[in-house]
Amino acid sequence: MMQAEINHYKNLTSLIDNAFESYADRPAYTCLGQTLNFAEINEKATQLAAYFQSIDLQPGDRIVIQLPNLIQYPIAMYAALKAGLIVVNTNPLYTPREMLHQFNDSGAKAIVILSDLMPKLESIMAQTSIEQVIVTGATDLLTPDAIADITSGIAFNQAVANGKDLPLNTSNATLDDLAILQYTGGTTGVSKGAQLTHRNLIANALQTAEMLGGHCREQEEILVCPLPLYHIYALLVSMIFYASKGNHSLLIPNPRDLPAFIDSIQPFKFTTFMGLNTLFVGLCNQPEFRDLDFSALKLTLSGGTSLTTTAADLWQQVTDCEICEGYGLSETSPIVALNRPSQQQIGTVGEPLAGTQVEFWDENDKAVADGDAGQLVVKGPQVMKGYWQMPEETKAALTDDGYFKTGDIGIRQSDGKIKIVDRMKDLIIVSGFNVYPNEVEDVLVTHPAVIEAAVIGHPDERSGETVTAYLTTRGSVDEAQIIAFCREHLTSYKVPKSIVFMDELPKSSVGKILRRELRK
Repeated sequence: MMQAEINHYKNLTSLIDNAFESYADRPAYTCLGQTLNFAEINEKATQLAAYFQSIDLQPGDRIVIQLPNLIQYPIAMYAALKAGLIVVNTNPLYTPREMLHQFNDSGAKAIVILSDLMPKLESIMAQTSIEQVIVTGATDLLTPDAIADITSGIAFNQAVANGKDLPLNTSNATLDDLAILQYTGGTTGVSKGAQLTHRNLIANALQTAEMLGGHCREQEEILVCPLPLYHIYALLVSMIFYASKGNHSLLIPNPRDLPAFIDSIQPFKFTTFMGLNTLFVGLCNQPEFRDLDFSALKLTLSGGTSLTTTAADLWQQVTDCEICEGYGLSETSPIVALNRPSQQQIGTVGEPLAGTQVEFWDENDKAVADGDAGQLVVKGPQVMKGYWQMPEETKAALTDDGYFKTGDIGIRQSDGKIKIVDRMKDLIIVSGFNVYPNEVEDVLVTHPAVIEAAVIGHPDERSGETVTAYLTTRGSVDEAQIIAFCREHLTSYKVPKSIVFMDELPKSSVGKILRRELRK
């Protein structure tokens, strides 16, 4: 059934165009106090797509989008897809070195970029294949007739205006053509481009719809989207899944500015919220957030990092809405498993989506018994085509029969729900015993003085490795107290041998704690 549903669409553009036509007068995106409906988004995207074709961008060419959460993002992505281009999502916080790697690896010929980032681009552009630069300021769409004065490239509003009377050759992309090059976070070495096809992304939207059932109705949902659209999780949920059903997304450009965030969502009876631990806790600690009307909120989604019990309990206490945790990766478009609403089990990521096979393998690639830990491997229509121009890495990650090796350790419980234990590379081995950092961190954050925790292994001549914990805390607490607390809850080899107190733990732009930075 799933395959027939996917094959109903020629490509991702046909899925989105269907929404543009069916829900033309419905609100699509709100940002910075401005709301555009689906017809307005479609008009601008179509004009921008025609402009892309007029500057000799050919089907299959790569185009970078390097923007925060602004309405220009979906316009640019839909335009790229309409023109038959492949989207390269890029973090606006990247350094010039990181930009250079991604742009050159993808062979991108064009970029849609925030004006504030132009100095970084100009410092490396001569070393890239980028020939066409479309520049936008955060407030451009608030004054669409005003054309920004820029020193290089073309202003976003000008590009849209230039495409108004130009013809558009409809994309002939097939389901198995690439739609997006989604670069991994580089947690296991050099950042790799996951090749996501039109089929992958349509499949994952349909799979997610099946899992959520009546919790995502057509034209009735208002999604708060503070997670960055360049991250495949927010992109899939907001710009593909929710948009395809005529639903409304509230885009948050800077979720770290909590007062502005709260002000921007206050006028809306939002029904859906997506986030992760740090955001959930940060918002719940704001009195203004607690005063909001949560009566319409019936679905909260968490992904990208393990949901803590502390965050889940606090969110439910404040909003009266439980959090549904899911699991996925860039390579799986991204969702593999999700807790169904009203069947959430904290500490698990739920069950695999429809059409998704999940197994747990030992070091010899043999399936382990339910309840035993093994590497999670996944097969399904959402699994990527492979890594861009990396045949050896692709061969190592994808088996001949289509299973993707995630590098995550997990177990399948007797009730069928999946529990992620840890990353293989984060595993700490103390005197031959496996220590999973997530388990130690979960204990640490239950201490009343601990705000956040990250655990890594340090080499040790006697035991192979020792456990070290990095903490941010409140109030007065010392190393001896923390270690004594851990001894109450953990077997001796899992107890941290040293505690490092920090003002702030290193995090990615999505809010995920970066253990690799601590290892340095």
